[in-house]
Amino acid sequence: MASVPRACPDCLRRSRLLAHLGPYVERVASGAPGSRSPELLRLCNEDLLAVAAPKVAGQLLARVEALDEAELGEELAAAGCWACCPHGALYPAALGDAADAPWALIGRGDHRLLAELEPAVGVTVVGARRATSYGREIARELGRDLARAGVIVVSGLAFGIDACAHRGALEVGTTVAVLGCGPDTAYPAAHRSLWRQVCEKGLILSELPPGAPPWRWTFPARNRIMAALTGMTVVVEAAARSGSLITADLAADLGRDLGAVPGPVTSRASAGPNNLLAGGACVVRDAQDVLDALLGAGARRLDRTGPALDLALLDALAAVEAGAVTADGVATALTLSGGEAAAALARLELLGYVTCSPLGVYTRTSMASLEQGDV
Repeated sequence: MASVPRACPDCLRRSRLLAHLGPYVERVASGAPGSRSPELLRLCNEDLLAVAAPKVAGQLLARVEALDEAELGEELAAAGCWACCPHGALYPAALGDAADAPWALIGRGDHRLLAELEPAVGVTVVGARRATSYGREIARELGRDLARAGVIVVSGLAFGIDACAHRGALEVGTTVAVLGCGPDTAYPAAHRSLWRQVCEKGLILSELPPGAPPWRWTFPARNRIMAALTGMTVVVEAAARSGSLITADLAADLGRDLGAVPGPVTSRASAGPNNLLAGGACVVRDAQDVLDALLGAGARRLDRTGPALDLALLDALAAVEAGAVTADGVATALTLSGGEAAAALARLELLGYVTCSPLGVYTRTSMASLEQGDV
């Protein structure tokens, strides 16, 4: 069994210092240039203390410097975590592209996955917490299809797009979640089950130590890690001033590829990605577009052709695409009984052509049928 990775004491002390500074940085971090949390985290310990907590700088610095290596290691082991830093082989080389790279990464899960995470095989998927059914389905499909193609999907475990991307990836493979709190904490709490699945089948990462709570500033801070870890960032849905666009900006600053999923021009949730597309971002209609942008056109083909459909199922699928998103709607559109429409939709869902929400609303997936043609 592979040995547990270790970070050097000074880098681990930095992690603990950030946890102590949580409420102090909260007061000074803002969206103004020079005071954004990623910019503040470029500072050395002494300078960061001078900016964020000058009155208690000496006290906090002495407190973290008093932590010995054994104590730091015991804290990680007790939480089921491990750590790596730039002074070790496991630390991702991609983070070296960022001037504000974390001093240490605290992880929970299989650390061997971190060794596989390189920009050429990693994609960050982000978007709105209040996602539409369209955005949630696209995110889940992207996560699932990218994982099936051998790409590691990275996201932030938040509500909406993040969670859907993780869930899609976990259906067929693994995923990496980067948190704005300690890696031993499921945040949001409602995602405890998802957090546990990622721990078991993937990897949780943070620059904060076990037990550290989230702050508003820790989310844009974790975004810089997500942007640097992978070769491409894809925004599925986001309002015009969404926090997800911070990740996109950070990725662009690092020279990473940037993709966006187009959406209705009348949808507030699609304003962010549509603006990115207008600025030159790669159009992402499905996972194949991501693979082409990341690896080169045609370098890796993703088969999204489903099984053959008979005429009745083709008609039902066409009805869904035309806007009949419930069994009653399909029944009315095709002059079917409710049972016939429900049976057709159930078969389409089983074959992967549609998905159904808990409210009984059907959404078309990107799977194509050989017999479907232009339906």
